[in-house]
Order: sequence, then C-alpha cells, then structure tokens
Amino acid sequence: MALTIGIVGLPNVGKSTMFNALTKNNVLAANYPFATIEPNVGVVPLPDARLKRLAEIFSSERILPATVSFVDIAGIVRGASEGEGLGNKFLANIREADAICQVVRAFEDGDVVHVDGKVSPASDIETIHTELILADLQTLEKAVPRLEKESRIQKDKKASFDNAVLAQKVLEEGNTLYAAGAAAGVDPTDARSLGLLTTKPFIYVFNLDEDQLADADLHASLREMVGPADSVFLNAKLEVDLMEMEPDEAMEMLESFGAEESGLTQLARTGFHTLGLQTYLTAGPKESRAWTIGQGWTAPQAAGVIHTDFQRGFIKAEIVSFEDLDSTGSMAAAKAAGKVRIEGKDYVMSDGDVVEFRFNV
Repeated sequence: MALTIGIVGLPNVGKSTMFNALTKNNVLAANYPFATIEPNVGVVPLPDARLKRLAEIFSSERILPATVSFVDIAGIVRGASEGEGLGNKFLANIREADAICQVVRAFEDGDVVHVDGKVSPASDIETIHTELILADLQTLEKAVPRLEKESRIQKDKKASFDNAVLAQKVLEEGNTLYAAGAAAGVDPTDARSLGLLTTKPFIYVFNLDEDQLADADLHASLREMVGPADSVFLNAKLEVDLMEMEPDEAMEMLESFGAEESGLTQLARTGFHTLGLQTYLTAGPKESRAWTIGQGWTAPQAAGVIHTDFQRGFIKAEIVSFEDLDSTGSMAAAKAAGKVRIEGKDYVMSDGDVVEFRFNV
C-alpha cells in the first residue's frame, strides 16, 4: 500500500526547500509566491536499519525499503477556497493525499518575504485550517441537500445525511474534522467518502532557525498550538546540506545542533505513526524488503500486499521477529532456538515480523 503525504503551507515557508531535501531533486525554490505551479511528487525511502542486517543474514542482492510519496502543493493564501492565488486547483491535489503535512515558518529572515508581512506560526496554521474548512463547507453545501433528498427515497441514506449535517456543524464552529469530528460523533469513513479535506490526519513541520533546533521550550510551545497532532522540527536548508554529506559527516553536523536524527527521517517515521501504519519484512538471496501495512492487519491481509493471490490462497505464515533473527544470526539458528512460529489466518501482524507466506492458488 502506498502512503502519500501532501505538503502544504503559505508561500515562502520552506515547502519546496524541504521537498528538495526529501527527494534530492532540484525543484524550484524561489523567494516569491507560487514558485510551485504544478505539484511535484517524490517517492522517498523510509529509513530502516533492519533491512541492512537482513541483507547480511540472507546475502541479499538488493534492499527495498518501504516508501513514502510526498506531493509538494503550491502555497495556499487567504481566499484560496474562493479561488484566490491558485485556489481550488491545489485543494483538489490535497484530496489525493492520505495525510496533510503543513510546513509552518518559525524562522526569521529579512531576505525571505512572508506573504502576510510577519512571521506568526499560529496565524499561518489558522490560515491553512480556515481555507481547508471553507473548502469542506463548500463541498457540504452541495452534498447535504442531495443527501437529504436521497434519504427521503432511500432510508439507508439517512445515516449519511445525518453524518454530513454533524460534519457541517463541526466545520461551522471553526474546527477540522480530524481534530473535532470524533468527539462530535462524526463517522470519519462516511465523511471521507464525501471528499472532505479536513478528515485527513495532520502533521505539522515547523521550519526553524538553526539555533532553534535544540530549543526545547520553543518546541513545547509550538506543540501546544497543534494539540495532539504530530509535530516535527527541522531547518529545511540544513536538511538540503545534510543530503549532500556522507552519513558520518551528516550525523556529526546534526549532533552539533543538538539533534539525534534528521528532520526528514523524523517526518517519514511520523507519517507512518500518524496513519497507523507499520512494516513487515521478507528476505532471501534476491532481496530484503519492507512492506507497508496497517496496524491490526492479519497475516492474509499482509500477504495480499505482495499479491492478491497470496491473500486468496493463504495457508499459513512462517514468522520470526526481527529481534530474534538478529540475535540468533540465521533462520536455521532461530528455528533451533524455537523462535520461528507457524501462524494461521487469524494472526495479527507485528511491526518487524520477518515472514515467509505459504499459499495455494
């Protein structure tokens, strides 16, 4: 399953600079609004040290990590929901994403103009939220009358109509459906089926000055702005520089700023956490590979990610945890130590399971 995160934010907050670092591409990063005209898409590997170890154990020819697709969407301005700036064209691009990553400017730089004339993370967050909420209200203005009419004829449509009305109320109160929908009783699956943008999980990336990277008090205050949503703190220009360095040099640079890992590594990992995803592993002479699945998925569902035939003809799965395989050093040693299990259709997968599926079609 593919994971797509849409990168949004006001113009000149560092979206395209961050995207350059994510993809190692030279996407235009200019000091004026709407430098991004068409959405740029980059597929980024999820760092996973376990794969290197598996490749050693199985003498694999190649390593295939799980991936995250990032879509760099043009800067949104006030009035985008009414067509201001580049408007609804980019709101449509957000609909294709699984999660929304809002880049928020916290850095000060007199040479980089802010579209509102001042640096205010809280104001920037409010602007993006408002435009997405207004876009959803426009969608519901059309959907609610239609659902009401359908519910009079088809009784099974009544629940969808009631849900749309609940969602409309949440939005009219100035809240996103991701943040406040559940508490109001909104069915998220039904709301998503209407294409409502604010049902998507939010991740906030605060683009800081270099000297703010280790400022724990600042990080805490910025986290407080976004409540329980996941937050990542980075300096986009530094991330670009890190991409050009050897791993040891990059780590030394990060440590000099009081960081233990790059902001982009944090972002990829955070994306998985926000969407409730995990990975399982397969390994052999040809490749060691990570596969993306949802938390709580069963073994047959996980097998279906490789091929639908695997799920349809699932018989059983031979499973060992990565930790046990790593400590024993080989499948033969793991089996001898009683660490390898045979699991059936009801087995719920765990992150880091190393699996061989057995099936018959």
